[in-house]
Amino acid sequence: MKETTELFSGLGTHLDPAVIIPVAVAVAAFVAGYFLLRKKEPPPEPVAETQQEEPEPISAEPEETEQPTEPPTPEIPPAEVADSVPEQQFAAPEPVVAEEKEIVPPPPDQISEVKPVEVTREPAPTEEPEKEPEPAEPEPEEDAVAQEVEQEILAPQEEEVTEKDFFSRLSLGLSKTRRGILQNLEHVFSSGRIDDATWDEFEEILIMSDMGVSTTAKLREKVSSAAGAGESGDMEKIKTLLEGEILNILRGVESPVIELSAKPTVFMVAGVNGVGKTTSIGKIASRFAQDGKKIMVAAADTFRAAAVEQLGVWAERVGSDFLRGQTGADPSAVAYDAVKASVSRGVDLLIIDTAGRVHTKTGLMEELKKLRRVIARELEGAPHEVLLVVDATTGQNAVEQARVFGEAIEVTGIVLTKLDGTAKGGIIVAIADQLGLPVKYIGVGEGLGDLREFDAEQFTKALFTLDKEALH
Repeated sequence: MKETTELFSGLGTHLDPAVIIPVAVAVAAFVAGYFLLRKKEPPPEPVAETQQEEPEPISAEPEETEQPTEPPTPEIPPAEVADSVPEQQFAAPEPVVAEEKEIVPPPPDQISEVKPVEVTREPAPTEEPEKEPEPAEPEPEEDAVAQEVEQEILAPQEEEVTEKDFFSRLSLGLSKTRRGILQNLEHVFSSGRIDDATWDEFEEILIMSDMGVSTTAKLREKVSSAAGAGESGDMEKIKTLLEGEILNILRGVESPVIELSAKPTVFMVAGVNGVGKTTSIGKIASRFAQDGKKIMVAAADTFRAAAVEQLGVWAERVGSDFLRGQTGADPSAVAYDAVKASVSRGVDLLIIDTAGRVHTKTGLMEELKKLRRVIARELEGAPHEVLLVVDATTGQNAVEQARVFGEAIEVTGIVLTKLDGTAKGGIIVAIADQLGLPVKYIGVGEGLGDLREFDAEQFTKALFTLDKEALH
């Protein structure tokens, strides 16, 4: 080591510093280039890692600056640094400070490589627009629901019901009532001799079909007188006699087809809640609209918004004008406006719907009387028809409804609904016999064609005709 020191000291005395410094710089550059190439050999890591490696050579400078302080002379540090480079490779980082400018270019290259990564992520948002139409699908569903609701009310409008079809439906609708009468009578009169006990059972059978006590008593008297007491039972004869007596009663309330003699002709429609009043109005309007008449429907039921909306749907489908009042408004005011509008527009038929009300409520019945007076005051002869809608399934209660409404608003005709599937079809006989109110329309279903003008002979035949005969 001493010899080496002497050698370097000897060289230091013979070599010119101007030569030593360039040589030292060249050697340092060579070593720095060597290490730089080694750093570039591994694949480029993220920018964050390369930035962590750069501070290492900078932090090495303070450690190497302490080493040159060991020689006493200031000239020796350059020589020591230059000559010690081959022995101590860690001294090489010193010139890296001068070469840092060469390391700067790689980060831009690496950053430019990161940009495409951002571009590849941009297509991801394109998936979101594909999902956007999904929440918009409920709207068609709502439209589909609205169409289904309309179809439930109006699909039958497309179906034309012939007289034969209607008779078949009527016969099928009265099948429960018919079986209740005929099968029981067959059992009673097939026992042989006819006596008072037999006719007592006869009465019970008719009362069960809701023909009423007083009407049943009349039928017993007439049928028993014609059949003759004490004779053996002949079911076909009893059936024929009973059918004839019922037909005679119903013919007394059979009404001719309504003619629109006045312009406008005004129908006032009343009834308790749930009897099918609004639906019946729609069907009546449809029948006259098919004859080319101009129709107006007025909703004087200002208390139930749902009823007004339902009536509006019927009016729209039928193609009639529709007039409605404000919720909670005076029904008489709506009727007044409707009469005035129907006159000015040249309407052929004005149908005024009224709020459903219980016939036992005196206040509500007085309101109905007022509405009728307003109509009569504004148009001479109106209302031309006061129709009471009655549900056949209510039995004897329907008779009481007809009596109370008849006394309050002078009912001119009955619309008997829901005759299909009821065992109480005999109620029409009770109404006809006890009240004498004309039966204008009967309904056997929900379709537009299931409401027809009442035909006494057709109804009686359907009541006594077996299902298999009605279908042929």
